[in-house]
Amino acid sequence: MVETKKIKWMFKKDMMVLWRHKPRLISLILFPIIMITLFGYGMGGTLTNIPVVVVSQSNGPVTDATLNAIKSTNLYDVTNVINDPTKGKQMVMNGQDKAAIILPSNYDDMQSQTPKNVIIDADSSDQMATGALIPTTQALFSQISNQIGIQELQSMGLSSSAAQSSQIQVTSQTPSQVLSNPVALSSGINFQNIVNSINFQINKLYGNISYIDFLVPGVLAMVVLFSCMFGMGESIAGERERGELARLFMTPTSIATIVGGKILSKLVQETGRAIILIVVAIALFGIVIAGSMLLTLLLLVLVALCFVGFGIMISARVSTQEDYMQMVQPITLPMMFMSGVFYPVETMPWIFQKIAYILPLTYANDALRAVMLKGAGIGAIWVDVVVLLGFTVVFFALGVKSFNRDV
Repeated sequence: MVETKKIKWMFKKDMMVLWRHKPRLISLILFPIIMITLFGYGMGGTLTNIPVVVVSQSNGPVTDATLNAIKSTNLYDVTNVINDPTKGKQMVMNGQDKAAIILPSNYDDMQSQTPKNVIIDADSSDQMATGALIPTTQALFSQISNQIGIQELQSMGLSSSAAQSSQIQVTSQTPSQVLSNPVALSSGINFQNIVNSINFQINKLYGNISYIDFLVPGVLAMVVLFSCMFGMGESIAGERERGELARLFMTPTSIATIVGGKILSKLVQETGRAIILIVVAIALFGIVIAGSMLLTLLLLVLVALCFVGFGIMISARVSTQEDYMQMVQPITLPMMFMSGVFYPVETMPWIFQKIAYILPLTYANDALRAVMLKGAGIGAIWVDVVVLLGFTVVFFALGVKSFNRDV
């Protein structure tokens, strides 16, 4: 028989426990708000303000109009306008920009019937950004090509309406029909070259990279994050709750020894897990690691060390594993969405983009993608490595300092 009064007592007891455990209460309130906000504003967002550099090798009204068209498109964030194609390509390879749009030296020559070769050097390691940049840029220069064709026809003495009529007539014909066009034959003008005044060339600097190639480095870092964070909850908070730490502290064992042992065991586990993940990704999906396998493994060890420190810092003060999990979830899950694991940081609102660069997982993703997709060496990722080392030192220092021996 159900005893209503006792049910009320049990309910009141659970509510009092929740009120006394502030981490659980805060997590209960904040976690759903954070997650729905991330899904609403982050997932399914459109790419905007992708950093690009424009290489302009000519001066004139056509170049000026093209620059204005590029700058007025919200997909692009033009970080610089230079005149050296090699420097533009290097800026993309250094990670400063996602693409370099290169305008040729004859771009403003309206008298020439030779097509103008516009080149885009794209950072194909960012598969989603490249997938947005290439078709948009191609469509933009197709429109500009038509407008340049009209201007070139006008410069040859045709009226505006006649130029547009000639363009419409030419673009609706096949190449063989164009060559036999009476106007073209009588004038000696190659209308097809004039109308198709721009050749658009795409250079994917790191080859054709699929979404799974883009995804694997981020997933590796994410798996290490969850494994380390949740594992430290069991390893420290769980042992404290079961009384195992109390028995351990009855022996003449220092906190540093305990923490060192936890670090070593977790690093061995995570290194083995990372090797398995890489082997499975290569075997099942044909993933190719462009850079050093050794550097990839060392980065994963550093990432594991960083998140082990993070787990120690949080678990050092909590008394139960449940309290630990309630504190970790509002940190790890949003970090997964805001650090560019599944989609570029550029798709998120600006406030989330700013937050992303104070999260260690963002730097782990950047470093792993640079090595695995671009073939980068330590010289290209030293900033990410230094930041991860900084996070690691801070996490361990705070964790050891706040470690509660009184269990």
